Amino acid sequence: MNVYTMNQLEEEKSRADFNVIVTQEMLEIFQMMSGDYNPMHTNDKYAKEMGMNGKIVHGMLVAAFYSRLVGMYLPGKFCMLHEIKIYFNKPVYPGDSLNVSGVVEEKKELFQRVKINAKIINQFGEKVSSAKIMVGILNEL
Repeated sequence: MNVYTMNQLEEEKSRADFNVIVTQEMLEIFQMMSGDYNPMHTNDKYAKEMGMNGKIVHGMLVAAFYSRLVGMYLPGKFCMLHEIKIYFNKPVYPGDSLNVSGVVEEKKELFQRVKINAKIINQFGEKVSSAKIMVGILNEL
């Protein structure tokens, strides 16, 4: 876990990324937690009939990786998620390898907030999602 304070973060310079493979197990756990068993997420045949390459990963499961980005990497320990605006650009499939990245876009010193520009790229170099994230930076104890 990274431990950035407000003073350590720099606009357009502070950045972080990590890779994750979306597994079938993740999909099943998310289905149980959310109760979303829509056939787009559970039935390959149905999803293909709807124009997909197979069953797709829930958008909110993909978006959960933004929580990991800010909570573990940028800024990490002192982060408090305030707001997030998420765009879903392409479907994600079980087995996809994703790179999740973010860069500090703007610092609001007075309010101890940081705006992060984030994106998720799949193994084919395609942007599957992007987000604008506003986080608060808690004071170090």
